[in-house]
Amino acid sequence: MTKRARLIYNPISGREEMKRRLAEVLRRLEEGGLETSTHATTGEGDATKAAAEAVDRGFDVVIAAGGDGTLYEVINGLCGKPERPPLGILPLGTTNDFARALGIPKNLEQACDIITEQFTRDIDVGKVNERYYINIAAGGSFTELTYEVPSKLKTVLGQLAYYVKGLEKLPRLKPIHLDLRCEEITIQEDVMLFLITNSNSVGGFEKLAADASLNDGLFDVIVLKKCNLAEFIRIATLALRGDHLADPNIVYFQTRELEITSPDYVQLNLDGELGGTLPAVITNLQSHLKIFVDESGKSTYTKQLKQLGVRRKQ
Repeated sequence: MTKRARLIYNPISGREEMKRRLAEVLRRLEEGGLETSTHATTGEGDATKAAAEAVDRGFDVVIAAGGDGTLYEVINGLCGKPERPPLGILPLGTTNDFARALGIPKNLEQACDIITEQFTRDIDVGKVNERYYINIAAGGSFTELTYEVPSKLKTVLGQLAYYVKGLEKLPRLKPIHLDLRCEEITIQEDVMLFLITNSNSVGGFEKLAADASLNDGLFDVIVLKKCNLAEFIRIATLALRGDHLADPNIVYFQTRELEITSPDYVQLNLDGELGGTLPAVITNLQSHLKIFVDESGKSTYTKQLKQLGVRRKQ
């Protein structure tokens, strides 16, 4: 039975790849049983409106094609609705953190195959005040660089753009005073940053929260205490290997809900986008959204890996 899908795409993501290959993508989705119409985003917040409208119009499937920012906006259009269609992801951005965590490849044909096979996984969603995120909520001066990097620089330099901006910002890092409260712990001290993550893949770091699960109803929370520049660089190096959680400057725990306040002006970074400011109540909405994943072992991508003798990391 044919289903109706709404493809919401960012025409400038991934060096305008979707814009160039739209007809090809639509053909592949149609052949897979998805009668697909499209919406090209026109600016900030447009993908959120388009996703909410897709739900109201009764589409069976919503597909987000773009980077983490496009996915964030689509999530915010879907997750406030009482009934939510399953979500497909075509990753076209710079880091594609959440797609990487789910094992969704950047190859468009392979990503389309995953959607048309119609296997879904229930995924937790974070709610921050009245906004939603699917991968990471963060605060602290270093986290601000993700939305300070200009879109054109991201397109030209990719992941390198974040590192360039980060190195520029390092000498000016200042701590914030954090008051964090939850059932498991209370923290009242100066910190460099805090991360409240749903997956193991954050900002290109795939071992930042190695034990994170996408549907256990728990956030993995990492707080970096006040430290000097040399200590910060050392901990960042440890994080690349996944050896940072035992460091005395790190506080790590899991929780379902937490409240964060600060006397300082602290911007919230939600999935790489500006998501308001503190104070915030952050709640885990367990299994709130269905997302298409490759768990069948039948997709072209999985078959190719099997032929090469490679096992996919789950």
